Amino acid sequence: MPLQLRRRGLYVRVGAGVALTALLAGCSGAGGASSSGGGGDTLNVLMVNNPQMIELQKLTAANFTKDTGIKVNFTVLPENDVRDKITQDFSNQAGQYDVATISNYEVPFYAKNGWLHPLDDYVAKDKAFNQGDILKPLQESLTAEDGKLYAEPFYGESSFLMYRKDVFADKNLTMPAKPTWDQVADLAAKADGAKPGMKGICLRGLPGWGEVIAPLTTVVNTMGGTWFDKNWNAKLDTPEFKKATQFYVDLVREHGEAGAPQSGFAECLNGMTQSKTAMWYDATSGAGSLEASNSPVKGKIGYVPAPVDKTDSSGWLYTWAWGMQKASAKTESAWKFISWASSEKYENLVGSKIGWANVPAGKRASTYANADYLKDASAFADVTKKAISSANPSNPGTQPRPTIGIQFVGIPEFTDLGTKVSQEISSAIAGKQSVDDALKTSQALAEKVGKEQK
Repeated sequence: MPLQLRRRGLYVRVGAGVALTALLAGCSGAGGASSSGGGGDTLNVLMVNNPQMIELQKLTAANFTKDTGIKVNFTVLPENDVRDKITQDFSNQAGQYDVATISNYEVPFYAKNGWLHPLDDYVAKDKAFNQGDILKPLQESLTAEDGKLYAEPFYGESSFLMYRKDVFADKNLTMPAKPTWDQVADLAAKADGAKPGMKGICLRGLPGWGEVIAPLTTVVNTMGGTWFDKNWNAKLDTPEFKKATQFYVDLVREHGEAGAPQSGFAECLNGMTQSKTAMWYDATSGAGSLEASNSPVKGKIGYVPAPVDKTDSSGWLYTWAWGMQKASAKTESAWKFISWASSEKYENLVGSKIGWANVPAGKRASTYANADYLKDASAFADVTKKAISSANPSNPGTQPRPTIGIQFVGIPEFTDLGTKVSQEISSAIAGKQSVDDALKTSQALAEKVGKEQK
């Protein structure tokens, strides 16, 4: 059953990125990006240009279209751009796109506004899809307050700490099985400069509610802070929130990557791959790229749970998922695509054609019972599954919250609020202002949002 917590149904334009940042810029794949429609056997799919989606695009014609006769026209855009375009098309119910990539952040608002087609009837008829195989936290996050399922996950993720095992061995450093943030800071200082040009850790500093705010908020949660208390009182100026933010800013300024204020997921992934950083705290989905067959650091990375302070766990919960527009006139074909793209069959296809480490995992229990997948993903598979399973969007910190969310606050207004606060934090990381000044401005912004919620 869905988490029965208060969610706001007001429409607010969703335009910023979240969690994962696109690694590829403006890639449209075979045939180019297209939004042109066709006959009944043609679907229009709008999706983010993350690596897993690019691989799906390349596999579609020779597999899905060949088997079903349904042609798929893909429009593939960077994350911020795709969110703007999805919101515009779905809010107007223009029907230009039948299917789009949305996340567990948008589902409650889109469903409440009547922009999504519920999927329960299709799931009930399609026994081969095996809805029971979908990991419970993801299924719950894609189920709205009305009890209906509105999206199917393409992949799921939490967050964890990645580190260079060989570098740690050379420096006689030991990574705890469940590290605390204080331990991570100490290790970052000792690993800094372990190799020429190598920094101790990479943490996102790039503005964006899905960039610096995502990992920072998990640190705030585990250090006892929160954006809002249960009565929607803003809490960005509390000692706990200040402690976490100061810790994060100090750590990345003292031992983090060069150019931290412009570094997001993509930049940290590149830094880890190119041996420019000894540790990286970020999305579990990044491990597939680190362990890919052509990765120069394959086999050199260790993976441990997200660092903690006052809580037992602190990993986030996120999924890129397939949503069907309510106005689509091709719902049966749309479901065939969604069920294929989210299926165990598709995971097996990726494993056999591209490599098992590249599988869009984190969504099905069967993935973690697949011997082929576990062989290639053994370094991170178990840690990822445990992180997703232990994520608790309703209670991620030390006090009651007014709504769901681990790395975000589950209200549509957070798109604007989180982005504005991220700019203040990124400015502090750049050394342009103090953390106290950044949070003073941020508190005022949050207070306005809190009053609206009340």
